[in-house]
Amino acid sequence: MLRSAAVLGVAFALVTTAQAQSSSSSSSSTPDHAAQESTSAPPRIAQPEAAGASVTLETSEPLFDIAVGLNVCGYDADLAASSPVRLAIRDEINKDLTTSADARNSRDGLCAYVRSHTLTDSGLNLAQYISLALYLSPPPELTPTVDQTQLPPDSTQVVNVLPLLRTFATDINLHAIWIEHRPQYEALLKIVHDPLTRMVLNTDIYLHVPVSSYDGRRFLVLLEPMLAPSATNARIYGSDYIVVASPAGDPLGAVHMDEIRHTYLHYEIEPLVYSRGTAIKRLVPLLKSVQDAPLDFAYKSDISALLTECLIKSVEIHTMDVGIAKPQKPEANANRAAFGRYSDAMGAYERHAETVRQQHVELAMRQGWVLVDYFYGKLGQMEKDGIGLKDDIGEMVYGMDVDREAHHDKQIEFLAEGTHDVVTRTPRQLSGLELAEMKLLKGDVDGASAIAKSVIADPQGDHAQAHYLLARVDLLQRQPGVAIGDFQETLKSSKDPRTLAWSHIYLGRLYDVMPDRDKALAEYQAALAVRDGQPDTKAAAESGLKQPFAAPGQHQAEPDEDAPIDPSGKAEKDAYRPPASK
Repeated sequence: MLRSAAVLGVAFALVTTAQAQSSSSSSSSTPDHAAQESTSAPPRIAQPEAAGASVTLETSEPLFDIAVGLNVCGYDADLAASSPVRLAIRDEINKDLTTSADARNSRDGLCAYVRSHTLTDSGLNLAQYISLALYLSPPPELTPTVDQTQLPPDSTQVVNVLPLLRTFATDINLHAIWIEHRPQYEALLKIVHDPLTRMVLNTDIYLHVPVSSYDGRRFLVLLEPMLAPSATNARIYGSDYIVVASPAGDPLGAVHMDEIRHTYLHYEIEPLVYSRGTAIKRLVPLLKSVQDAPLDFAYKSDISALLTECLIKSVEIHTMDVGIAKPQKPEANANRAAFGRYSDAMGAYERHAETVRQQHVELAMRQGWVLVDYFYGKLGQMEKDGIGLKDDIGEMVYGMDVDREAHHDKQIEFLAEGTHDVVTRTPRQLSGLELAEMKLLKGDVDGASAIAKSVIADPQGDHAQAHYLLARVDLLQRQPGVAIGDFQETLKSSKDPRTLAWSHIYLGRLYDVMPDRDKALAEYQAALAVRDGQPDTKAAAESGLKQPFAAPGQHQAEPDEDAPIDPSGKAEKDAYRPPASK
């Protein structure tokens, strides 16, 4: 496995691994923690290590094996535009096939299966195999890492290809071919690494969100040159956001960064939206406006999904390339005339840019994304105020005049055809604490609490993580005394440095609110002593040492950027609720 250090302060790892499922980021976990993960953690596409990176760029040998199998069975999409390594591997396999009757026979059996399971939609046909590859153990086993009931539904249609693929991989010695060409894969990773890092940084800067660090969710970009460069597959499995992309041959390593960024915006924005599930319910009447729009059913039936996509499209329009170069500011020692010309040029640029952006807003509205105009205006004000989306989204949601927006939407003349989101949210049956975390994320504190308590009742359950989840539920239900007890129970048994550090930080904040400054300082010091290696943890603990924490709604000198999102959105709702009439 090749690992790089964090780049420019971003918790972002570049990883070459034999399989995405066991890959992780730039920090290693303790043996005890690894044992705990293997016995009690719910299955995931990529098992993160404690204090790991939240954003990773990886390769996957199971994905490589499936992609090779498709290639030998006639998958030639975008062959001319592909990276040279794709052609080299295909040529090498073709030569090996001429000398091995066993390999030819196993190939024929594999290809017969692939042909009999071909879907008419080429995108869906490829997607079912990618979904399967993301849940496979490394060769030579190539077996699902989860029970078949937990596999993405589309992958179950082709799961029986695995015995045929294993036989072919053995007969052709596919693992040796993978090892031989890993240097070319690693070279492509390095090419994509810097532009991907810039995209992540620029997106976080625009949204004013803290540098990405592991919080239980993952954003993974998997490169596989054996696939078509024109096809970017993006999907969400629970708390994992995955993009499968193929680098092009000219220019070498080029990927569709706009589609990767779109998925990254889902990763950043969705928690902010879903944490306000209760407040968003009042926007449901807006769904009536889009019933005749050219949208997928998911957006006509789920106001959170519609709101999220409209907000993402608004961000993309605000940050789009408008087609002309931005004027360069003169050097500081330039004369007044130069600055005057620059000012005029900037004025002309801004007018042109706004015209182009407004055209895209109008197009998006006519495609059915009816809240784009609203969010576009709100984001423009956010830019002027110099605040971030995390701080502003409460006002965006709670301050929306639903009747006004509904009236505005009725005036829209929808196009006959719209656009489809690049992201596929493939449903997967979550269970255990992973399901509890998702319920907490969406504001279902009762459901999350019930699951956590059932885990505690199980002698084999992960009691530490269950108490940690219950403690956060206690906070949302305004039971600080009970929360303290659950955080202390977490500290007794958890071996996860991040969970330990944040338990100390939460306790410090609770003691500050009581107030008991001496106990609070001791907890912040303990959080630093854990050394989970993440910048947000360190910043939160150091902030607590500098000044007492102020609970939401109380006055504090600066907003606490590092405080985890309140999954219920109650604090923001209280803050923006208008005063009671007299």
